[in-house]
Amino acid sequence: MKIGIVCYPTFGGSGVVATELGLALSKRGHEIHFITYNQPVRLELLGNNVHFHEVNVPEYPLFHYQPYELALSSKLVDMVKLYNIEILHVHYAIPHAYAAYMAQKMLGEENIYVPIVTTLHGTDITLVGNHPFYKPAVTFSINKSNAVTAVSQSLKDDTLRLFNIKKEINVVTNFIDLTKFDNGFTDCQRGMMATENEKIITHISNMREVKRIPDVIRIFNNIQNQIPAKLMMVGEGPEREPAERLCAELGISDKVVFFGNSNEIDRILCFSDLFLLPSQTESFGLSALEAMASGVPVISSNTGGIPEVNEHDFSGYLSNVEDIEDMTKNALHILTDEARLAQFKANAKVQANKFDIHQIVPKYEAIYQTTLDACKVS
Repeated sequence: MKIGIVCYPTFGGSGVVATELGLALSKRGHEIHFITYNQPVRLELLGNNVHFHEVNVPEYPLFHYQPYELALSSKLVDMVKLYNIEILHVHYAIPHAYAAYMAQKMLGEENIYVPIVTTLHGTDITLVGNHPFYKPAVTFSINKSNAVTAVSQSLKDDTLRLFNIKKEINVVTNFIDLTKFDNGFTDCQRGMMATENEKIITHISNMREVKRIPDVIRIFNNIQNQIPAKLMMVGEGPEREPAERLCAELGISDKVVFFGNSNEIDRILCFSDLFLLPSQTESFGLSALEAMASGVPVISSNTGGIPEVNEHDFSGYLSNVEDIEDMTKNALHILTDEARLAQFKANAKVQANKFDIHQIVPKYEAIYQTTLDACKVS
């Protein structure tokens, strides 16, 4: 199949999943065309089966906000015609599904029909999409898609609760390429991050308010008051500077490392003993899955799709949102017993195996084929 993939080219979960999916599909013989405004951060190799097409948005003083949806729709039309793309897989309802529908209608004027598969990732539904200004457009975009998927049962339930959806929504969970976490780093390299007697705690996110970054800092502070520990903070976002100030106020700046965005997630997780994800909500919790793939148990909130990923008292522990004390207690329960820590690390890998990319990609292939077949019939 010739598949066009539209996504945000950023470090966020939806962009990562879209990129990894496209690369996996290319290895299975499909021709993949990424269409977005920058080359996706995890798209390292282009070749015969993987192509990138940049969406340029001309600057016009007339527009207070430049019309990305218009530029994207036009680019989709051009790329479908130039490369004979058979199906579009768009990640995020707005603006991508909205733009794809406009492209579909423009192509229809030339008797070219390209079906749309829309994957809902979370923020497009629970935060942006539910705003009164955008809700009609999101509802329309979902209902006009030829097929719709959601990355967790929780997100599917939220979508059906918040919107008047007439389309069937298929749950196809996020996934992970376990081979990328089968690393060969040596123990001596751990010394670059912490001393031998210090436990390494990690958090990875885009550091928005929903991630509850102050809770991460306070949980770590409680942990380091009991045992020697270091905190690795990976990612960029509006909550980074307040987090750095909070560390200074608590007197733990020397025990917290802020990496910013990083392409060495696997290396950082390889040395980690525990992962913190106390989010207000998560549609899935991809960062937690990446941690578990590296054998890192997870201390998390029990909100959204996280319980579908992190199994309580097996791969880690779940607590109510804001319950810093319970998360601290659970973290220390794991970290203060070496045998228990080793067991949780092993369990985390077992849990991650349930989301192996090789089990998930065929589900998308089946959806593509079913969608194409249905369009041929109609």
